[in-house]
Amino acid sequence: MAATSADLQTLEDLTFRVLYRGAFALLEVHLNAKQAIKAQSDAMVAMDPTVDVEGKLEGGLLGGLGRMFSGESFFFQTLKASRGAGTALLAPAQPGDLLPIHLDGTQSYILQKDGFLAASEGVQISTTAQNLTRGLFSGEGLFVLKASGRGMVFVESYGSIHPLVVPAGEEMIVDNGHLVAWPEGMHYALEKASSGWMSSFTSGEGLVCRFSGPGTVYIQSRNPKAFGSWVSRLLPSRSSS
Repeated sequence: MAATSADLQTLEDLTFRVLYRGAFALLEVHLNAKQAIKAQSDAMVAMDPTVDVEGKLEGGLLGGLGRMFSGESFFFQTLKASRGAGTALLAPAQPGDLLPIHLDGTQSYILQKDGFLAASEGVQISTTAQNLTRGLFSGEGLFVLKASGRGMVFVESYGSIHPLVVPAGEEMIVDNGHLVAWPEGMHYALEKASSGWMSSFTSGEGLVCRFSGPGTVYIQSRNPKAFGSWVSRLLPSRSSS
């Protein structure tokens, strides 16, 4: 699979580039002989004949169940350059951008549900339980994904990705449906969007997350739940059919 090196990046031991940034991002990874990358099920778009793809239950049965609860698939797919170096193309299921995050082994990241696309071999993707109240009302669910270890992780979004830098001593309020990823140690609290419950829900915002700095929160420019509600209003009702 031919490629130019102009936009290629190499971090840790993985060479990659993100094509078509914005609404329809595509991840291109260049694997050395015997090198592998794990990805969300059905992420592979194309690959060289030297690359093999197979399903893998990473983390055992409990790990697979945890990923299902967090909105991901039970199995990962592993792409390995078994017969020499090769290139593979991976794509998200939803229209949006890709966020490459470099993990140095000291800082883990929390990912939105349905947010994981791919990661290098040294990265562990696990599930972690949120606070019960957060999980029930934040829109993220009781379980979210955690990326830890050393290497690259690629997070998918719905829409474009924007970094919100929150300095130390400052705060930022984020709508739950727009969250993509944030550092595990960054403090956040769930609260009403307005002073009263009725005002919060009639405003269309409901509950939000208040993040305290320092740290960078990555958000997406579109909200999948809001888009789903918009589409449902355009569909003919059953009573009229």
